[in-house]
Amino acid sequence: MGLDDRKLAVLRAIVEDYVATQEPVGSKALVERHQLGVSPATVRNDMAVLEEEGYIRQPHTSAGRVPTDRGYRLFVDRLSRVKPLSPAERRAIERFLVGAVDLDDVVHRTVRLLAQLTRQVAVVQYPSLARSSVRHLELVPISTTRLMLVMIADTGRVEQRLVELPAPIPADDVTDLRRLVNEKLVGSRLSETPPLVQALVEESSPQLRPAMTTLSTVLLETLVERHEERIALAGTANLTRGGLLDFQGSLRPILEALEEEVVLLKLIGEAEPSTTRVLIGDENEVDNLRAASVVSTGYGPGATIVGGLGVLGPTRMDYPGTIATVRAVARYVGELLAQN
Repeated sequence: MGLDDRKLAVLRAIVEDYVATQEPVGSKALVERHQLGVSPATVRNDMAVLEEEGYIRQPHTSAGRVPTDRGYRLFVDRLSRVKPLSPAERRAIERFLVGAVDLDDVVHRTVRLLAQLTRQVAVVQYPSLARSSVRHLELVPISTTRLMLVMIADTGRVEQRLVELPAPIPADDVTDLRRLVNEKLVGSRLSETPPLVQALVEESSPQLRPAMTTLSTVLLETLVERHEERIALAGTANLTRGGLLDFQGSLRPILEALEEEVVLLKLIGEAEPSTTRVLIGDENEVDNLRAASVVSTGYGPGATIVGGLGVLGPTRMDYPGTIATVRAVARYVGELLAQN
């Protein structure tokens, strides 16, 4: 059954009041706080219909109602207006992020900022190596048979790997190796480098080939095939701010899920360009997060998505404000990566 505008207005009022007060909402309070233009009896009838349709529920024998996951979903899809950030909030985001000195600093500032602004748990994925391009490759001799390979990605991510050579190698050969790998790989997406790396081995002189073979193995095995995804987390203490009804009374499953990097990457690492994903309660595939909501989006320079970021909290969440904040922070981080 489709809901008419009046019932939708009642649902919106219930969601907004419950998010603000953490208390089940009664018809009398709705009439007093909102200009619904109808009598308390009409509001009670509308609430009865909303409850029958599964949009609100009565948590205990009091007269108050709270939204269900289905009610929040309708609110997000049809009723919420994404709150524009105030000029002061925008300036605060810009100032906080602009002072970052490197990629680690950008990620840690971003995750702290998201947690502070939304008062939820914030998760930020480091720019994914799979989606990154090679900006520069450095080879640093440690001994005659050992090199440090340093890969700098276009996102500012830096990865270091040790290369154990099969035989001693003179400094001039290290210089040649460095030149060859940069000529071949700089500007290429890491995910597209395997054939280029193979070509490097085939095109190397007999003198360089043993060292290049070993170097290519390290490149492929540790940077291309086994790219390690990293995430940063902040604001876990925010989970304790809620009421008794949040998380069905137990934080333990949520905390256990937050310890699993694979779970967090699944939540925020599958973001699509310029879309904000909102998962509410049972929409989460992870059992331990069925009492939580997740708001996430992708970020990156320009139209390129290199990672995801988002927040996790109770289903009783300020969705309009949270969506606006997540989008704005993602946009600023993308602009920062583009500048650098």
